[in-house]
Amino acid sequence: MTISRVLVANRGEIAVRIIKACQSLGVEAVAVVSEADRESLPAKIANRAVCIGPALSSESYLRIDTLITAALGTESDAIHPGYGFLAEQPELAEACRNHGLIFVGPPPEVLRRMGNKIWARQKVSEVGIPVIPGSEKVKDLPQARRVARKMKFPLIFKAAAGGGGRGMKIVRHPDELKTAFETAAAEARSAFGDETIYIERYISNARHIEVQIMGDPLGNVIHLGERDCSSQRRYQKIVEEAPAPSLPSELREKIRTVGASIAKEMNYVNAGTVEFILDQDSGQFYFLEMNTRIQVEHPVTEMISGVDLVREQIRIAAGNPLSLSQPQLQLTGHAIECRINAESPEAAFQPCPGRITRWVPPQGPGIRVDTHCYEGYVVPPYYDSLIAKLITVGSSRPEALQRMNHALTDFVVSGIETTIPFLQFLLGDPDYIRGTFNTRWVEERMKTFSRQRKGAPRSARGKRISVSETVS
Repeated sequence: MTISRVLVANRGEIAVRIIKACQSLGVEAVAVVSEADRESLPAKIANRAVCIGPALSSESYLRIDTLITAALGTESDAIHPGYGFLAEQPELAEACRNHGLIFVGPPPEVLRRMGNKIWARQKVSEVGIPVIPGSEKVKDLPQARRVARKMKFPLIFKAAAGGGGRGMKIVRHPDELKTAFETAAAEARSAFGDETIYIERYISNARHIEVQIMGDPLGNVIHLGERDCSSQRRYQKIVEEAPAPSLPSELREKIRTVGASIAKEMNYVNAGTVEFILDQDSGQFYFLEMNTRIQVEHPVTEMISGVDLVREQIRIAAGNPLSLSQPQLQLTGHAIECRINAESPEAAFQPCPGRITRWVPPQGPGIRVDTHCYEGYVVPPYYDSLIAKLITVGSSRPEALQRMNHALTDFVVSGIETTIPFLQFLLGDPDYIRGTFNTRWVEERMKTFSRQRKGAPRSARGKRISVSETVS
């Protein structure tokens, strides 16, 4: 197969990332944009941009028929979905197949199987890999009560068809079952069109460890190391790093090997991530789920492996074998990624859309910024608030962390509020510096941050002085 033109079926920083990867391969990139994104950076740097509808994503980026029409109309060979939106929807992959287009990702059969978390748990368990103790489909409240009686609290309800925190509710006491069940089912139905939920034991002192894998059409599968994504707020990752800190070498190698074996068992093709929960009290790790797409945090893996994962995705989609084998992979150094959002940490992380009046990203050795923003850009209110990913790499974790602290200080953003002050607070915490944290750590530290910021000085406009205002 030959890919000479790719339709980028996404927006924001991942669209920029895909466009640049295409162009580095000599492949033309077609950006699709909503009416709100006509002046976006993807529209400016792509070989061609096509408007596919109104600002609302349900009328533009989530319209499979519109995307297929745009791909065929621009004579594109392939569609790259990025992450989010339709990236894990088998319907898009099937539509590509039906119209003679290449889908840059796994085949629809794999998307459908691994997208069902209950099926994935069962399959992985069958091959002897531990999964978190839990249930199959829970169809009603009486069944939920029966399952709960056989398990140890706390528990967590999860949506079988989704993730990202939607359809997830922690239950610490039997009296909370009814409300949690009804809320989780309603959220799952609203977010994924499928109200199927199941129950797992909730692990309080947990680390979130994920393994980056890549498979090719010839059946070759490799891992590219693991990432720690435990720094989360409401199940949304904030800071990620690779490799995961404070892991015994034997446990680290086992998690990597198991991640690759799961992908091999699933006949996986293209980029994916196998996610695990590590119970820090027992030292046992469990399969959590598999994400069948490129991840937001893929840059930290790229920085320590030297492998351009998006380029590799496009090569594999064109039918090429992996560009390296497992023995050839060399992982060196340590990388950290901070997600910077247009949100106000002092106002319960409310989104802060608006015009960026000053934009000066940090520069220097070991610093990378993935973004779609520029000075004068208007952050629209319709989409995810992520405006940049700041990545640093060093020969060691302390060096990567030191560079990140300097980079956050040097990152100048005016006109909108950002999460930079909160990120600085987190990375300066002794627990983070030591690498001793869990998935609940960020939520706990938010209370301290709020108390400290109440006494912070204010600017002449009556707003608290942000990092950008301090250094600008």
